[in-house]
Parts: sequence; C-alpha cells; structure tokens
Amino acid sequence: MSIGKPSTGILIVVVGPSGVGKDTVIAHAARHFAADARVRFVRRWITRPQDAGGEDHRPVDPDAFLAHEASGGFAVSWRAHGLCYGIPYESREELNTAPCLIVNGSRSALPLFLIAFPRVAVVEITARPEILAARLAMRGRESHAQIAARLSHRPTETAISCQTWTIDNSEAPEKAGLAFISIIRDYVAAS
Repeated sequence: MSIGKPSTGILIVVVGPSGVGKDTVIAHAARHFAADARVRFVRRWITRPQDAGGEDHRPVDPDAFLAHEASGGFAVSWRAHGLCYGIPYESREELNTAPCLIVNGSRSALPLFLIAFPRVAVVEITARPEILAARLAMRGRESHAQIAARLSHRPTETAISCQTWTIDNSEAPEKAGLAFISIIRDYVAAS
C-alpha cells in the first residue's frame, strides 16, 4: 500500500488509558459540532461487538478485519488489549473537504498516524487513578483482574513531534468536553 499523504487538513488524535472517558469527551464535541461540516469524527473498526458499550464503532470479526487490513483498507491499524483497531483509509480523503478530523487513537500507534497524515495534533485525556478504576468497573466490560491489569499498565513513552494538549477528565465530563471543543475551535478558526 502506498502511504501518499492527503491534503493539509489536521487530524486530532485523542489518546489516553482505557476508561479515562475519551469516548465521552469525543461524543460531547461531536454533539457540539454536529452541524459543522468543517469538523468530522472518524468511526473506527474494532473487533468487538457493537453492544459492548463505549464509542459508536464499526464492529467486525477478526478475519474480516485482517482481510481489510491486508487489502490496504486502513490508513492506520493497531492491536491493544486483545482487540484490533482500524482507521478507514477513506478518512485520509475526508481531509480534502474537512479541515479538522477527530479520531480516537492510541499512544502506541501515534508514529503510524504521523506517517499516514500530513498534520497531526494529539489530545491526551487523563484522570486520577481512583476515578479511572471506578469508571472501568462501571462499564462492566472486564473482570476485576482485567481492570487491575489495565490500571497497572504503563504505556511506553512515544516521542512525537506535534502539538499536544492534556485534558484532565477527573471532574464533570462536560468540563473536559468544553476544553476539547475549545482546542477544535482554534484549529477550525486557523484553517
């Protein structure tokens, strides 16, 4: 697959540990920008059922995911916590008509995003450990042992050369959502 880069629109990659509230913050911004064609939100392919909770994703079985990946159907794909994640190749083309594209990503996949897209910014969502533990337990997708494993996981630092913001989502999600909206507005205004 050729990696040729699309237009000069920006891709904002949202990262942070599982359960930190990335989906909630992204959904808050998606509602705010619903009528604004300059801002679009990428729907990821994930090898998990649609009814597993969290983001609106395209559920796909592992064999179909691997076939789509092998055919060059993803701009970026990665594995984490026993699942496969993919960003559709078509999202690169969306940057020709939308100056700002938002995607729920992964810190470990950031080097791949930097290869596939000409302009990337990163928004890292964080939360205090006790908040994170409570959120993971509430969503009910994992056992106590799996939650403990997630909480003990320390991601490898990835050196990236792009604009990065950190938003603390330990309080009301609306507060983090408003902070994210402000970041997006700045990019749209500059385009």
